[in-house]
Parts: sequence; structure tokens; C-alpha cells
Amino acid sequence: MGTLGMLLVAWGTVTAVLICVLIYRSTLETREEDQLFLDSAQEITASEQRVIVTRIERLSRPIAALWVVSGVLLLAVAGLWLYQGYQSF
Repeated sequence: MGTLGMLLVAWGTVTAVLICVLIYRSTLETREEDQLFLDSAQEITASEQRVIVTRIERLSRPIAALWVVSGVLLLAVAGLWLYQGYQSF
């Protein structure tokens, strides 16, 4: 397996992890409520919502990093593919 193949595998792996994290965040967001009207007896529901919001917020940095790494790897794959194409002429 050459350099291009290894870059493709790395890009595919990073992109697959990114998709999994996006799906996980989406499932968390479906459980999040926009507005809660609670009295003091429903504090458990409020604390559960705070935990969900915290998890969603913590995922923002890894998602951004995975987007950047996936984009850089895609550009590297495209650049190497074009470079190899010009070398064959």
C-alpha cells in the first residue's frame, strides 16, 4: 500500500469517527428540551437537561478538530493524487 492508499485509509477513518460523533450529538440533541417549566419537585429533570447540554457543548471542540483533520487529509489526498497524475506524463 502506497502513500496515497495510507492517506485514503487515514481520511476514511477520521471521517467515519466524525460521522459517529455527529450522530451521537444528534441523539443527544433529540433528548434536549428547548424550554422546561418546572417546579421544585422536578429538579431531577432539570439536572438531567443540564447534563445533556454539558455533553453537547463538550463535543463542539472534538467535532471542529475532526472537521479540520478530515479536510486537511482530503486536501493531502487530492494533492498527492494530482502530483502522481502529473508525474505519469
